[in-house]
Amino acid sequence: MINRKRVLDEFYELVQIKCSTRAERQVADVIKQKLTDLHVEVSEDTTGSKIGGNCGNLLAFLPGTVAEAPSVLFTAHLDCVEPCGDIKPVLKDGIITSAGDTILGADDKSGVVAILEALRIVAEENIPHGNIQVVFTVAEEGGLNGSKHMDPALLKADFGYALDSSGSPGEIVNMAPGQNKIDITIYGKKAHAGVAPEEGINAIVLAGKALAAVKDGRIDPETTANIGSIKGGSATNIVPDVVEIKAEARSRSADKLAAQTEHMRQVFEETVKAAGGRAEVKIGKEYDAYVLSETAPVVMLARQAAESIGLKPVIKASGGGSDANYFNSYGVPTAVLGTGMSKVHTADEFIKEEDLYNIGEFALAIIKAAGQSKK
Repeated sequence: MINRKRVLDEFYELVQIKCSTRAERQVADVIKQKLTDLHVEVSEDTTGSKIGGNCGNLLAFLPGTVAEAPSVLFTAHLDCVEPCGDIKPVLKDGIITSAGDTILGADDKSGVVAILEALRIVAEENIPHGNIQVVFTVAEEGGLNGSKHMDPALLKADFGYALDSSGSPGEIVNMAPGQNKIDITIYGKKAHAGVAPEEGINAIVLAGKALAAVKDGRIDPETTANIGSIKGGSATNIVPDVVEIKAEARSRSADKLAAQTEHMRQVFEETVKAAGGRAEVKIGKEYDAYVLSETAPVVMLARQAAESIGLKPVIKASGGGSDANYFNSYGVPTAVLGTGMSKVHTADEFIKEEDLYNIGEFALAIIKAAGQSKK
């Protein structure tokens, strides 16, 4: 059983360390020392230099004591969204929040603390286990850049778990969408709005016509699309000639993702052209979808572990991306586990105290279950 006081104290300690995306150095150094104190082999990769950050991904490895057991990966990310400085955690009526003017940082320190505590209990109680690999990623927020830029050859696990989802401990995300980034630039023609408006082609109006025609929001149970930002124009007396739009499409089906992306491209290009302008559409793949069978070892083991400690296993799909998308694409089947964090990325973020403990117990139960199974 985990040490609840130690978990709570460590959670408080870590959330109070500022850890902006691409500036995770301070919290990484603290965690490096914690892993070293556990006699776990620790290294840092070169991702920081690739993404303009001050820190790379942390990789830790604990050799197994059970040769035939599977090697298991645990991962969580070190960075937080803003504002993540001067966080003051508050515990009231079993709920942990910030003081109200920052995020809390349960996304994803709840995952980090659970992994660290599970490793401590394994050492303290000499629990039999297979190889355990831990990857604490950087720059997860805003593009999964830590996992995206790491060397896949560094991964040494049969399957893994990303502790990085809302939902109660016991929830197991076995499928998530891929995402395409879609950048649209619409070109009209500049003119004086009062003297010669007929000589201009209003790029904002062109954009409006295309936006009225494009399918967005919930497309089907597997597919979504969103127009995220629009920028253009400079003054009311100038017919605007350029508008920039940033959008995305997601789907758990590669075919549906391709179809929705193509639909958006065609609508912008053809609608704008028909109205006398020109649209330039650039499409970039952010990450691939993944689908894990409910009978896959990574899912079955998590279900077994949850039941062993009285948690109700719930297998579900997600509409969001995580580092698990990249780990799956690298050949390590990785499910995402709910940690109980709620209202993340807002000053209203919170986590139930009991969930903070339960996700630690869940991680430990997975290690125990893996140590009792065979590859």
